[in-house]
Amino acid sequence: MTEPGRELRVAVVGSGPSGSYAAERLLSRRDISVRVDMFERLTTPWGLVRFGVAPDHLATKSVIIGFERMTRDPRFRLWLNVEVGRHVSPEQLSERYHAVIYAVGAMGARDMGVPGEDLPGSHSATEFVGWYNGHPEYADRAFDFSTERAVVIGNGNVAIDIARILLTTPARLVRTDIAQHALEQLSTSRVREVVVVGRRGPAEAAFTNGELLGLLNVPDLRVVVDPEGFESTHSARPPLDFAAAHKTARLSQLAGYGRQTSNSDRRVVLRFCAAPQRLLGQDRVSGIRLARNALVADGSAVRAIPTFEFDELDCGLVIRSVGFRASPIGSVPFDFSRHVIPNRDGRAIDPESGETVPGTYVTGWIKRGPSGVIGTNKQCAKQTVECLIEDFLVGALAEPTADLEYPTSQLPAAFDVRAWRAIDAHERREGIRSGRPRVKLVDPAALLAVASTAVAEPAEDEALGAVNGLPPRRWPS
Repeated sequence: MTEPGRELRVAVVGSGPSGSYAAERLLSRRDISVRVDMFERLTTPWGLVRFGVAPDHLATKSVIIGFERMTRDPRFRLWLNVEVGRHVSPEQLSERYHAVIYAVGAMGARDMGVPGEDLPGSHSATEFVGWYNGHPEYADRAFDFSTERAVVIGNGNVAIDIARILLTTPARLVRTDIAQHALEQLSTSRVREVVVVGRRGPAEAAFTNGELLGLLNVPDLRVVVDPEGFESTHSARPPLDFAAAHKTARLSQLAGYGRQTSNSDRRVVLRFCAAPQRLLGQDRVSGIRLARNALVADGSAVRAIPTFEFDELDCGLVIRSVGFRASPIGSVPFDFSRHVIPNRDGRAIDPESGETVPGTYVTGWIKRGPSGVIGTNKQCAKQTVECLIEDFLVGALAEPTADLEYPTSQLPAAFDVRAWRAIDAHERREGIRSGRPRVKLVDPAALLAVASTAVAEPAEDEALGAVNGLPPRRWPS
């Protein structure tokens, strides 16, 4: 059993919602003494809340309020611009902490595996969402908006977000925190129709009812259902759950509405029972060939099978939103078939022996795959933290063998929470000047320059350092 009063040290790798919920859960415990260090490879925190949530979903971003409150807890430290597996190894973390929680998400794009996928004009959802949300690694991407029709492959919430952003008017985009470069380019876009393609039927569509409702409520946007594929029949469909039945009923209404006239020149077309067969074009995308699918019951699920009938659509922009995949981290166990860290309830396991890896835990997409919404990560993190606490209380975690402080030479370019507060304040000030929630910094040099102002006022710097448990530091030039 653990000794009374012994401090539990935990490192959380990744500052997105899954990692932040895990840190919050740990710090909420009053029965044990806890210390949490969070590591983020980017120069700004909050992961998908900042770089994944659509800019017009400002209410969803409000979860940051709780995360910001956490940064003022003296038991919490935030290390930005530090990549685990590059600047510090998993082994080095294990020397300093009883446990490490990996919450790095899954930002790699899955491929469709069809001819023409690599043509110019074909992009992954990772690229496009990162671009319009101001992710520094995607800010320089170029997209051709001179075409009138774009096609999004996949019909999850991300696909619906992409369609909505592509067709939202500049007057509405300017009220959001969309990246400035994206606002400028989308303001001159000629795209007026986005076809969202799903391989199965409306009941199996991956988007949530809430996301569909949000799409329907966009002013000056017509949403229609392509009758081709919508009425596709299949044998012995399993009973629909409430959400699927409600979604299908709403889309049935849309199918009728889609045949009516509308004054709007912007429209989203939901196309079901279709899959990309190839992207057309020589030097760049000029169209797409879709294979029609039929649906058949497969036990309690529904499977799409090709009919060998095809349709071709002219388009100049294709965005692939067919899923995400995680990447391995140093020596941490990894399942290359599922692209997750293999685990049981958040405890990492060795894929060969099936035994748990003491002190190694996972949460979020790296734990369960890319599924769920922001709130899903709260329960996911709770499960992981409860397993970790249980292991600590029964004495199953090895004692750290190294001091918590890091030599400056080991993390020479690390930022702390003071830098983030300087960046956050700068972005908000710029937002006030332009009548927007914030204007995001996307250039690494600009981020560093603003971060360096965090030490401009010694008194404030000392106070913030005390709050965050960090000594004053010199910023890299």
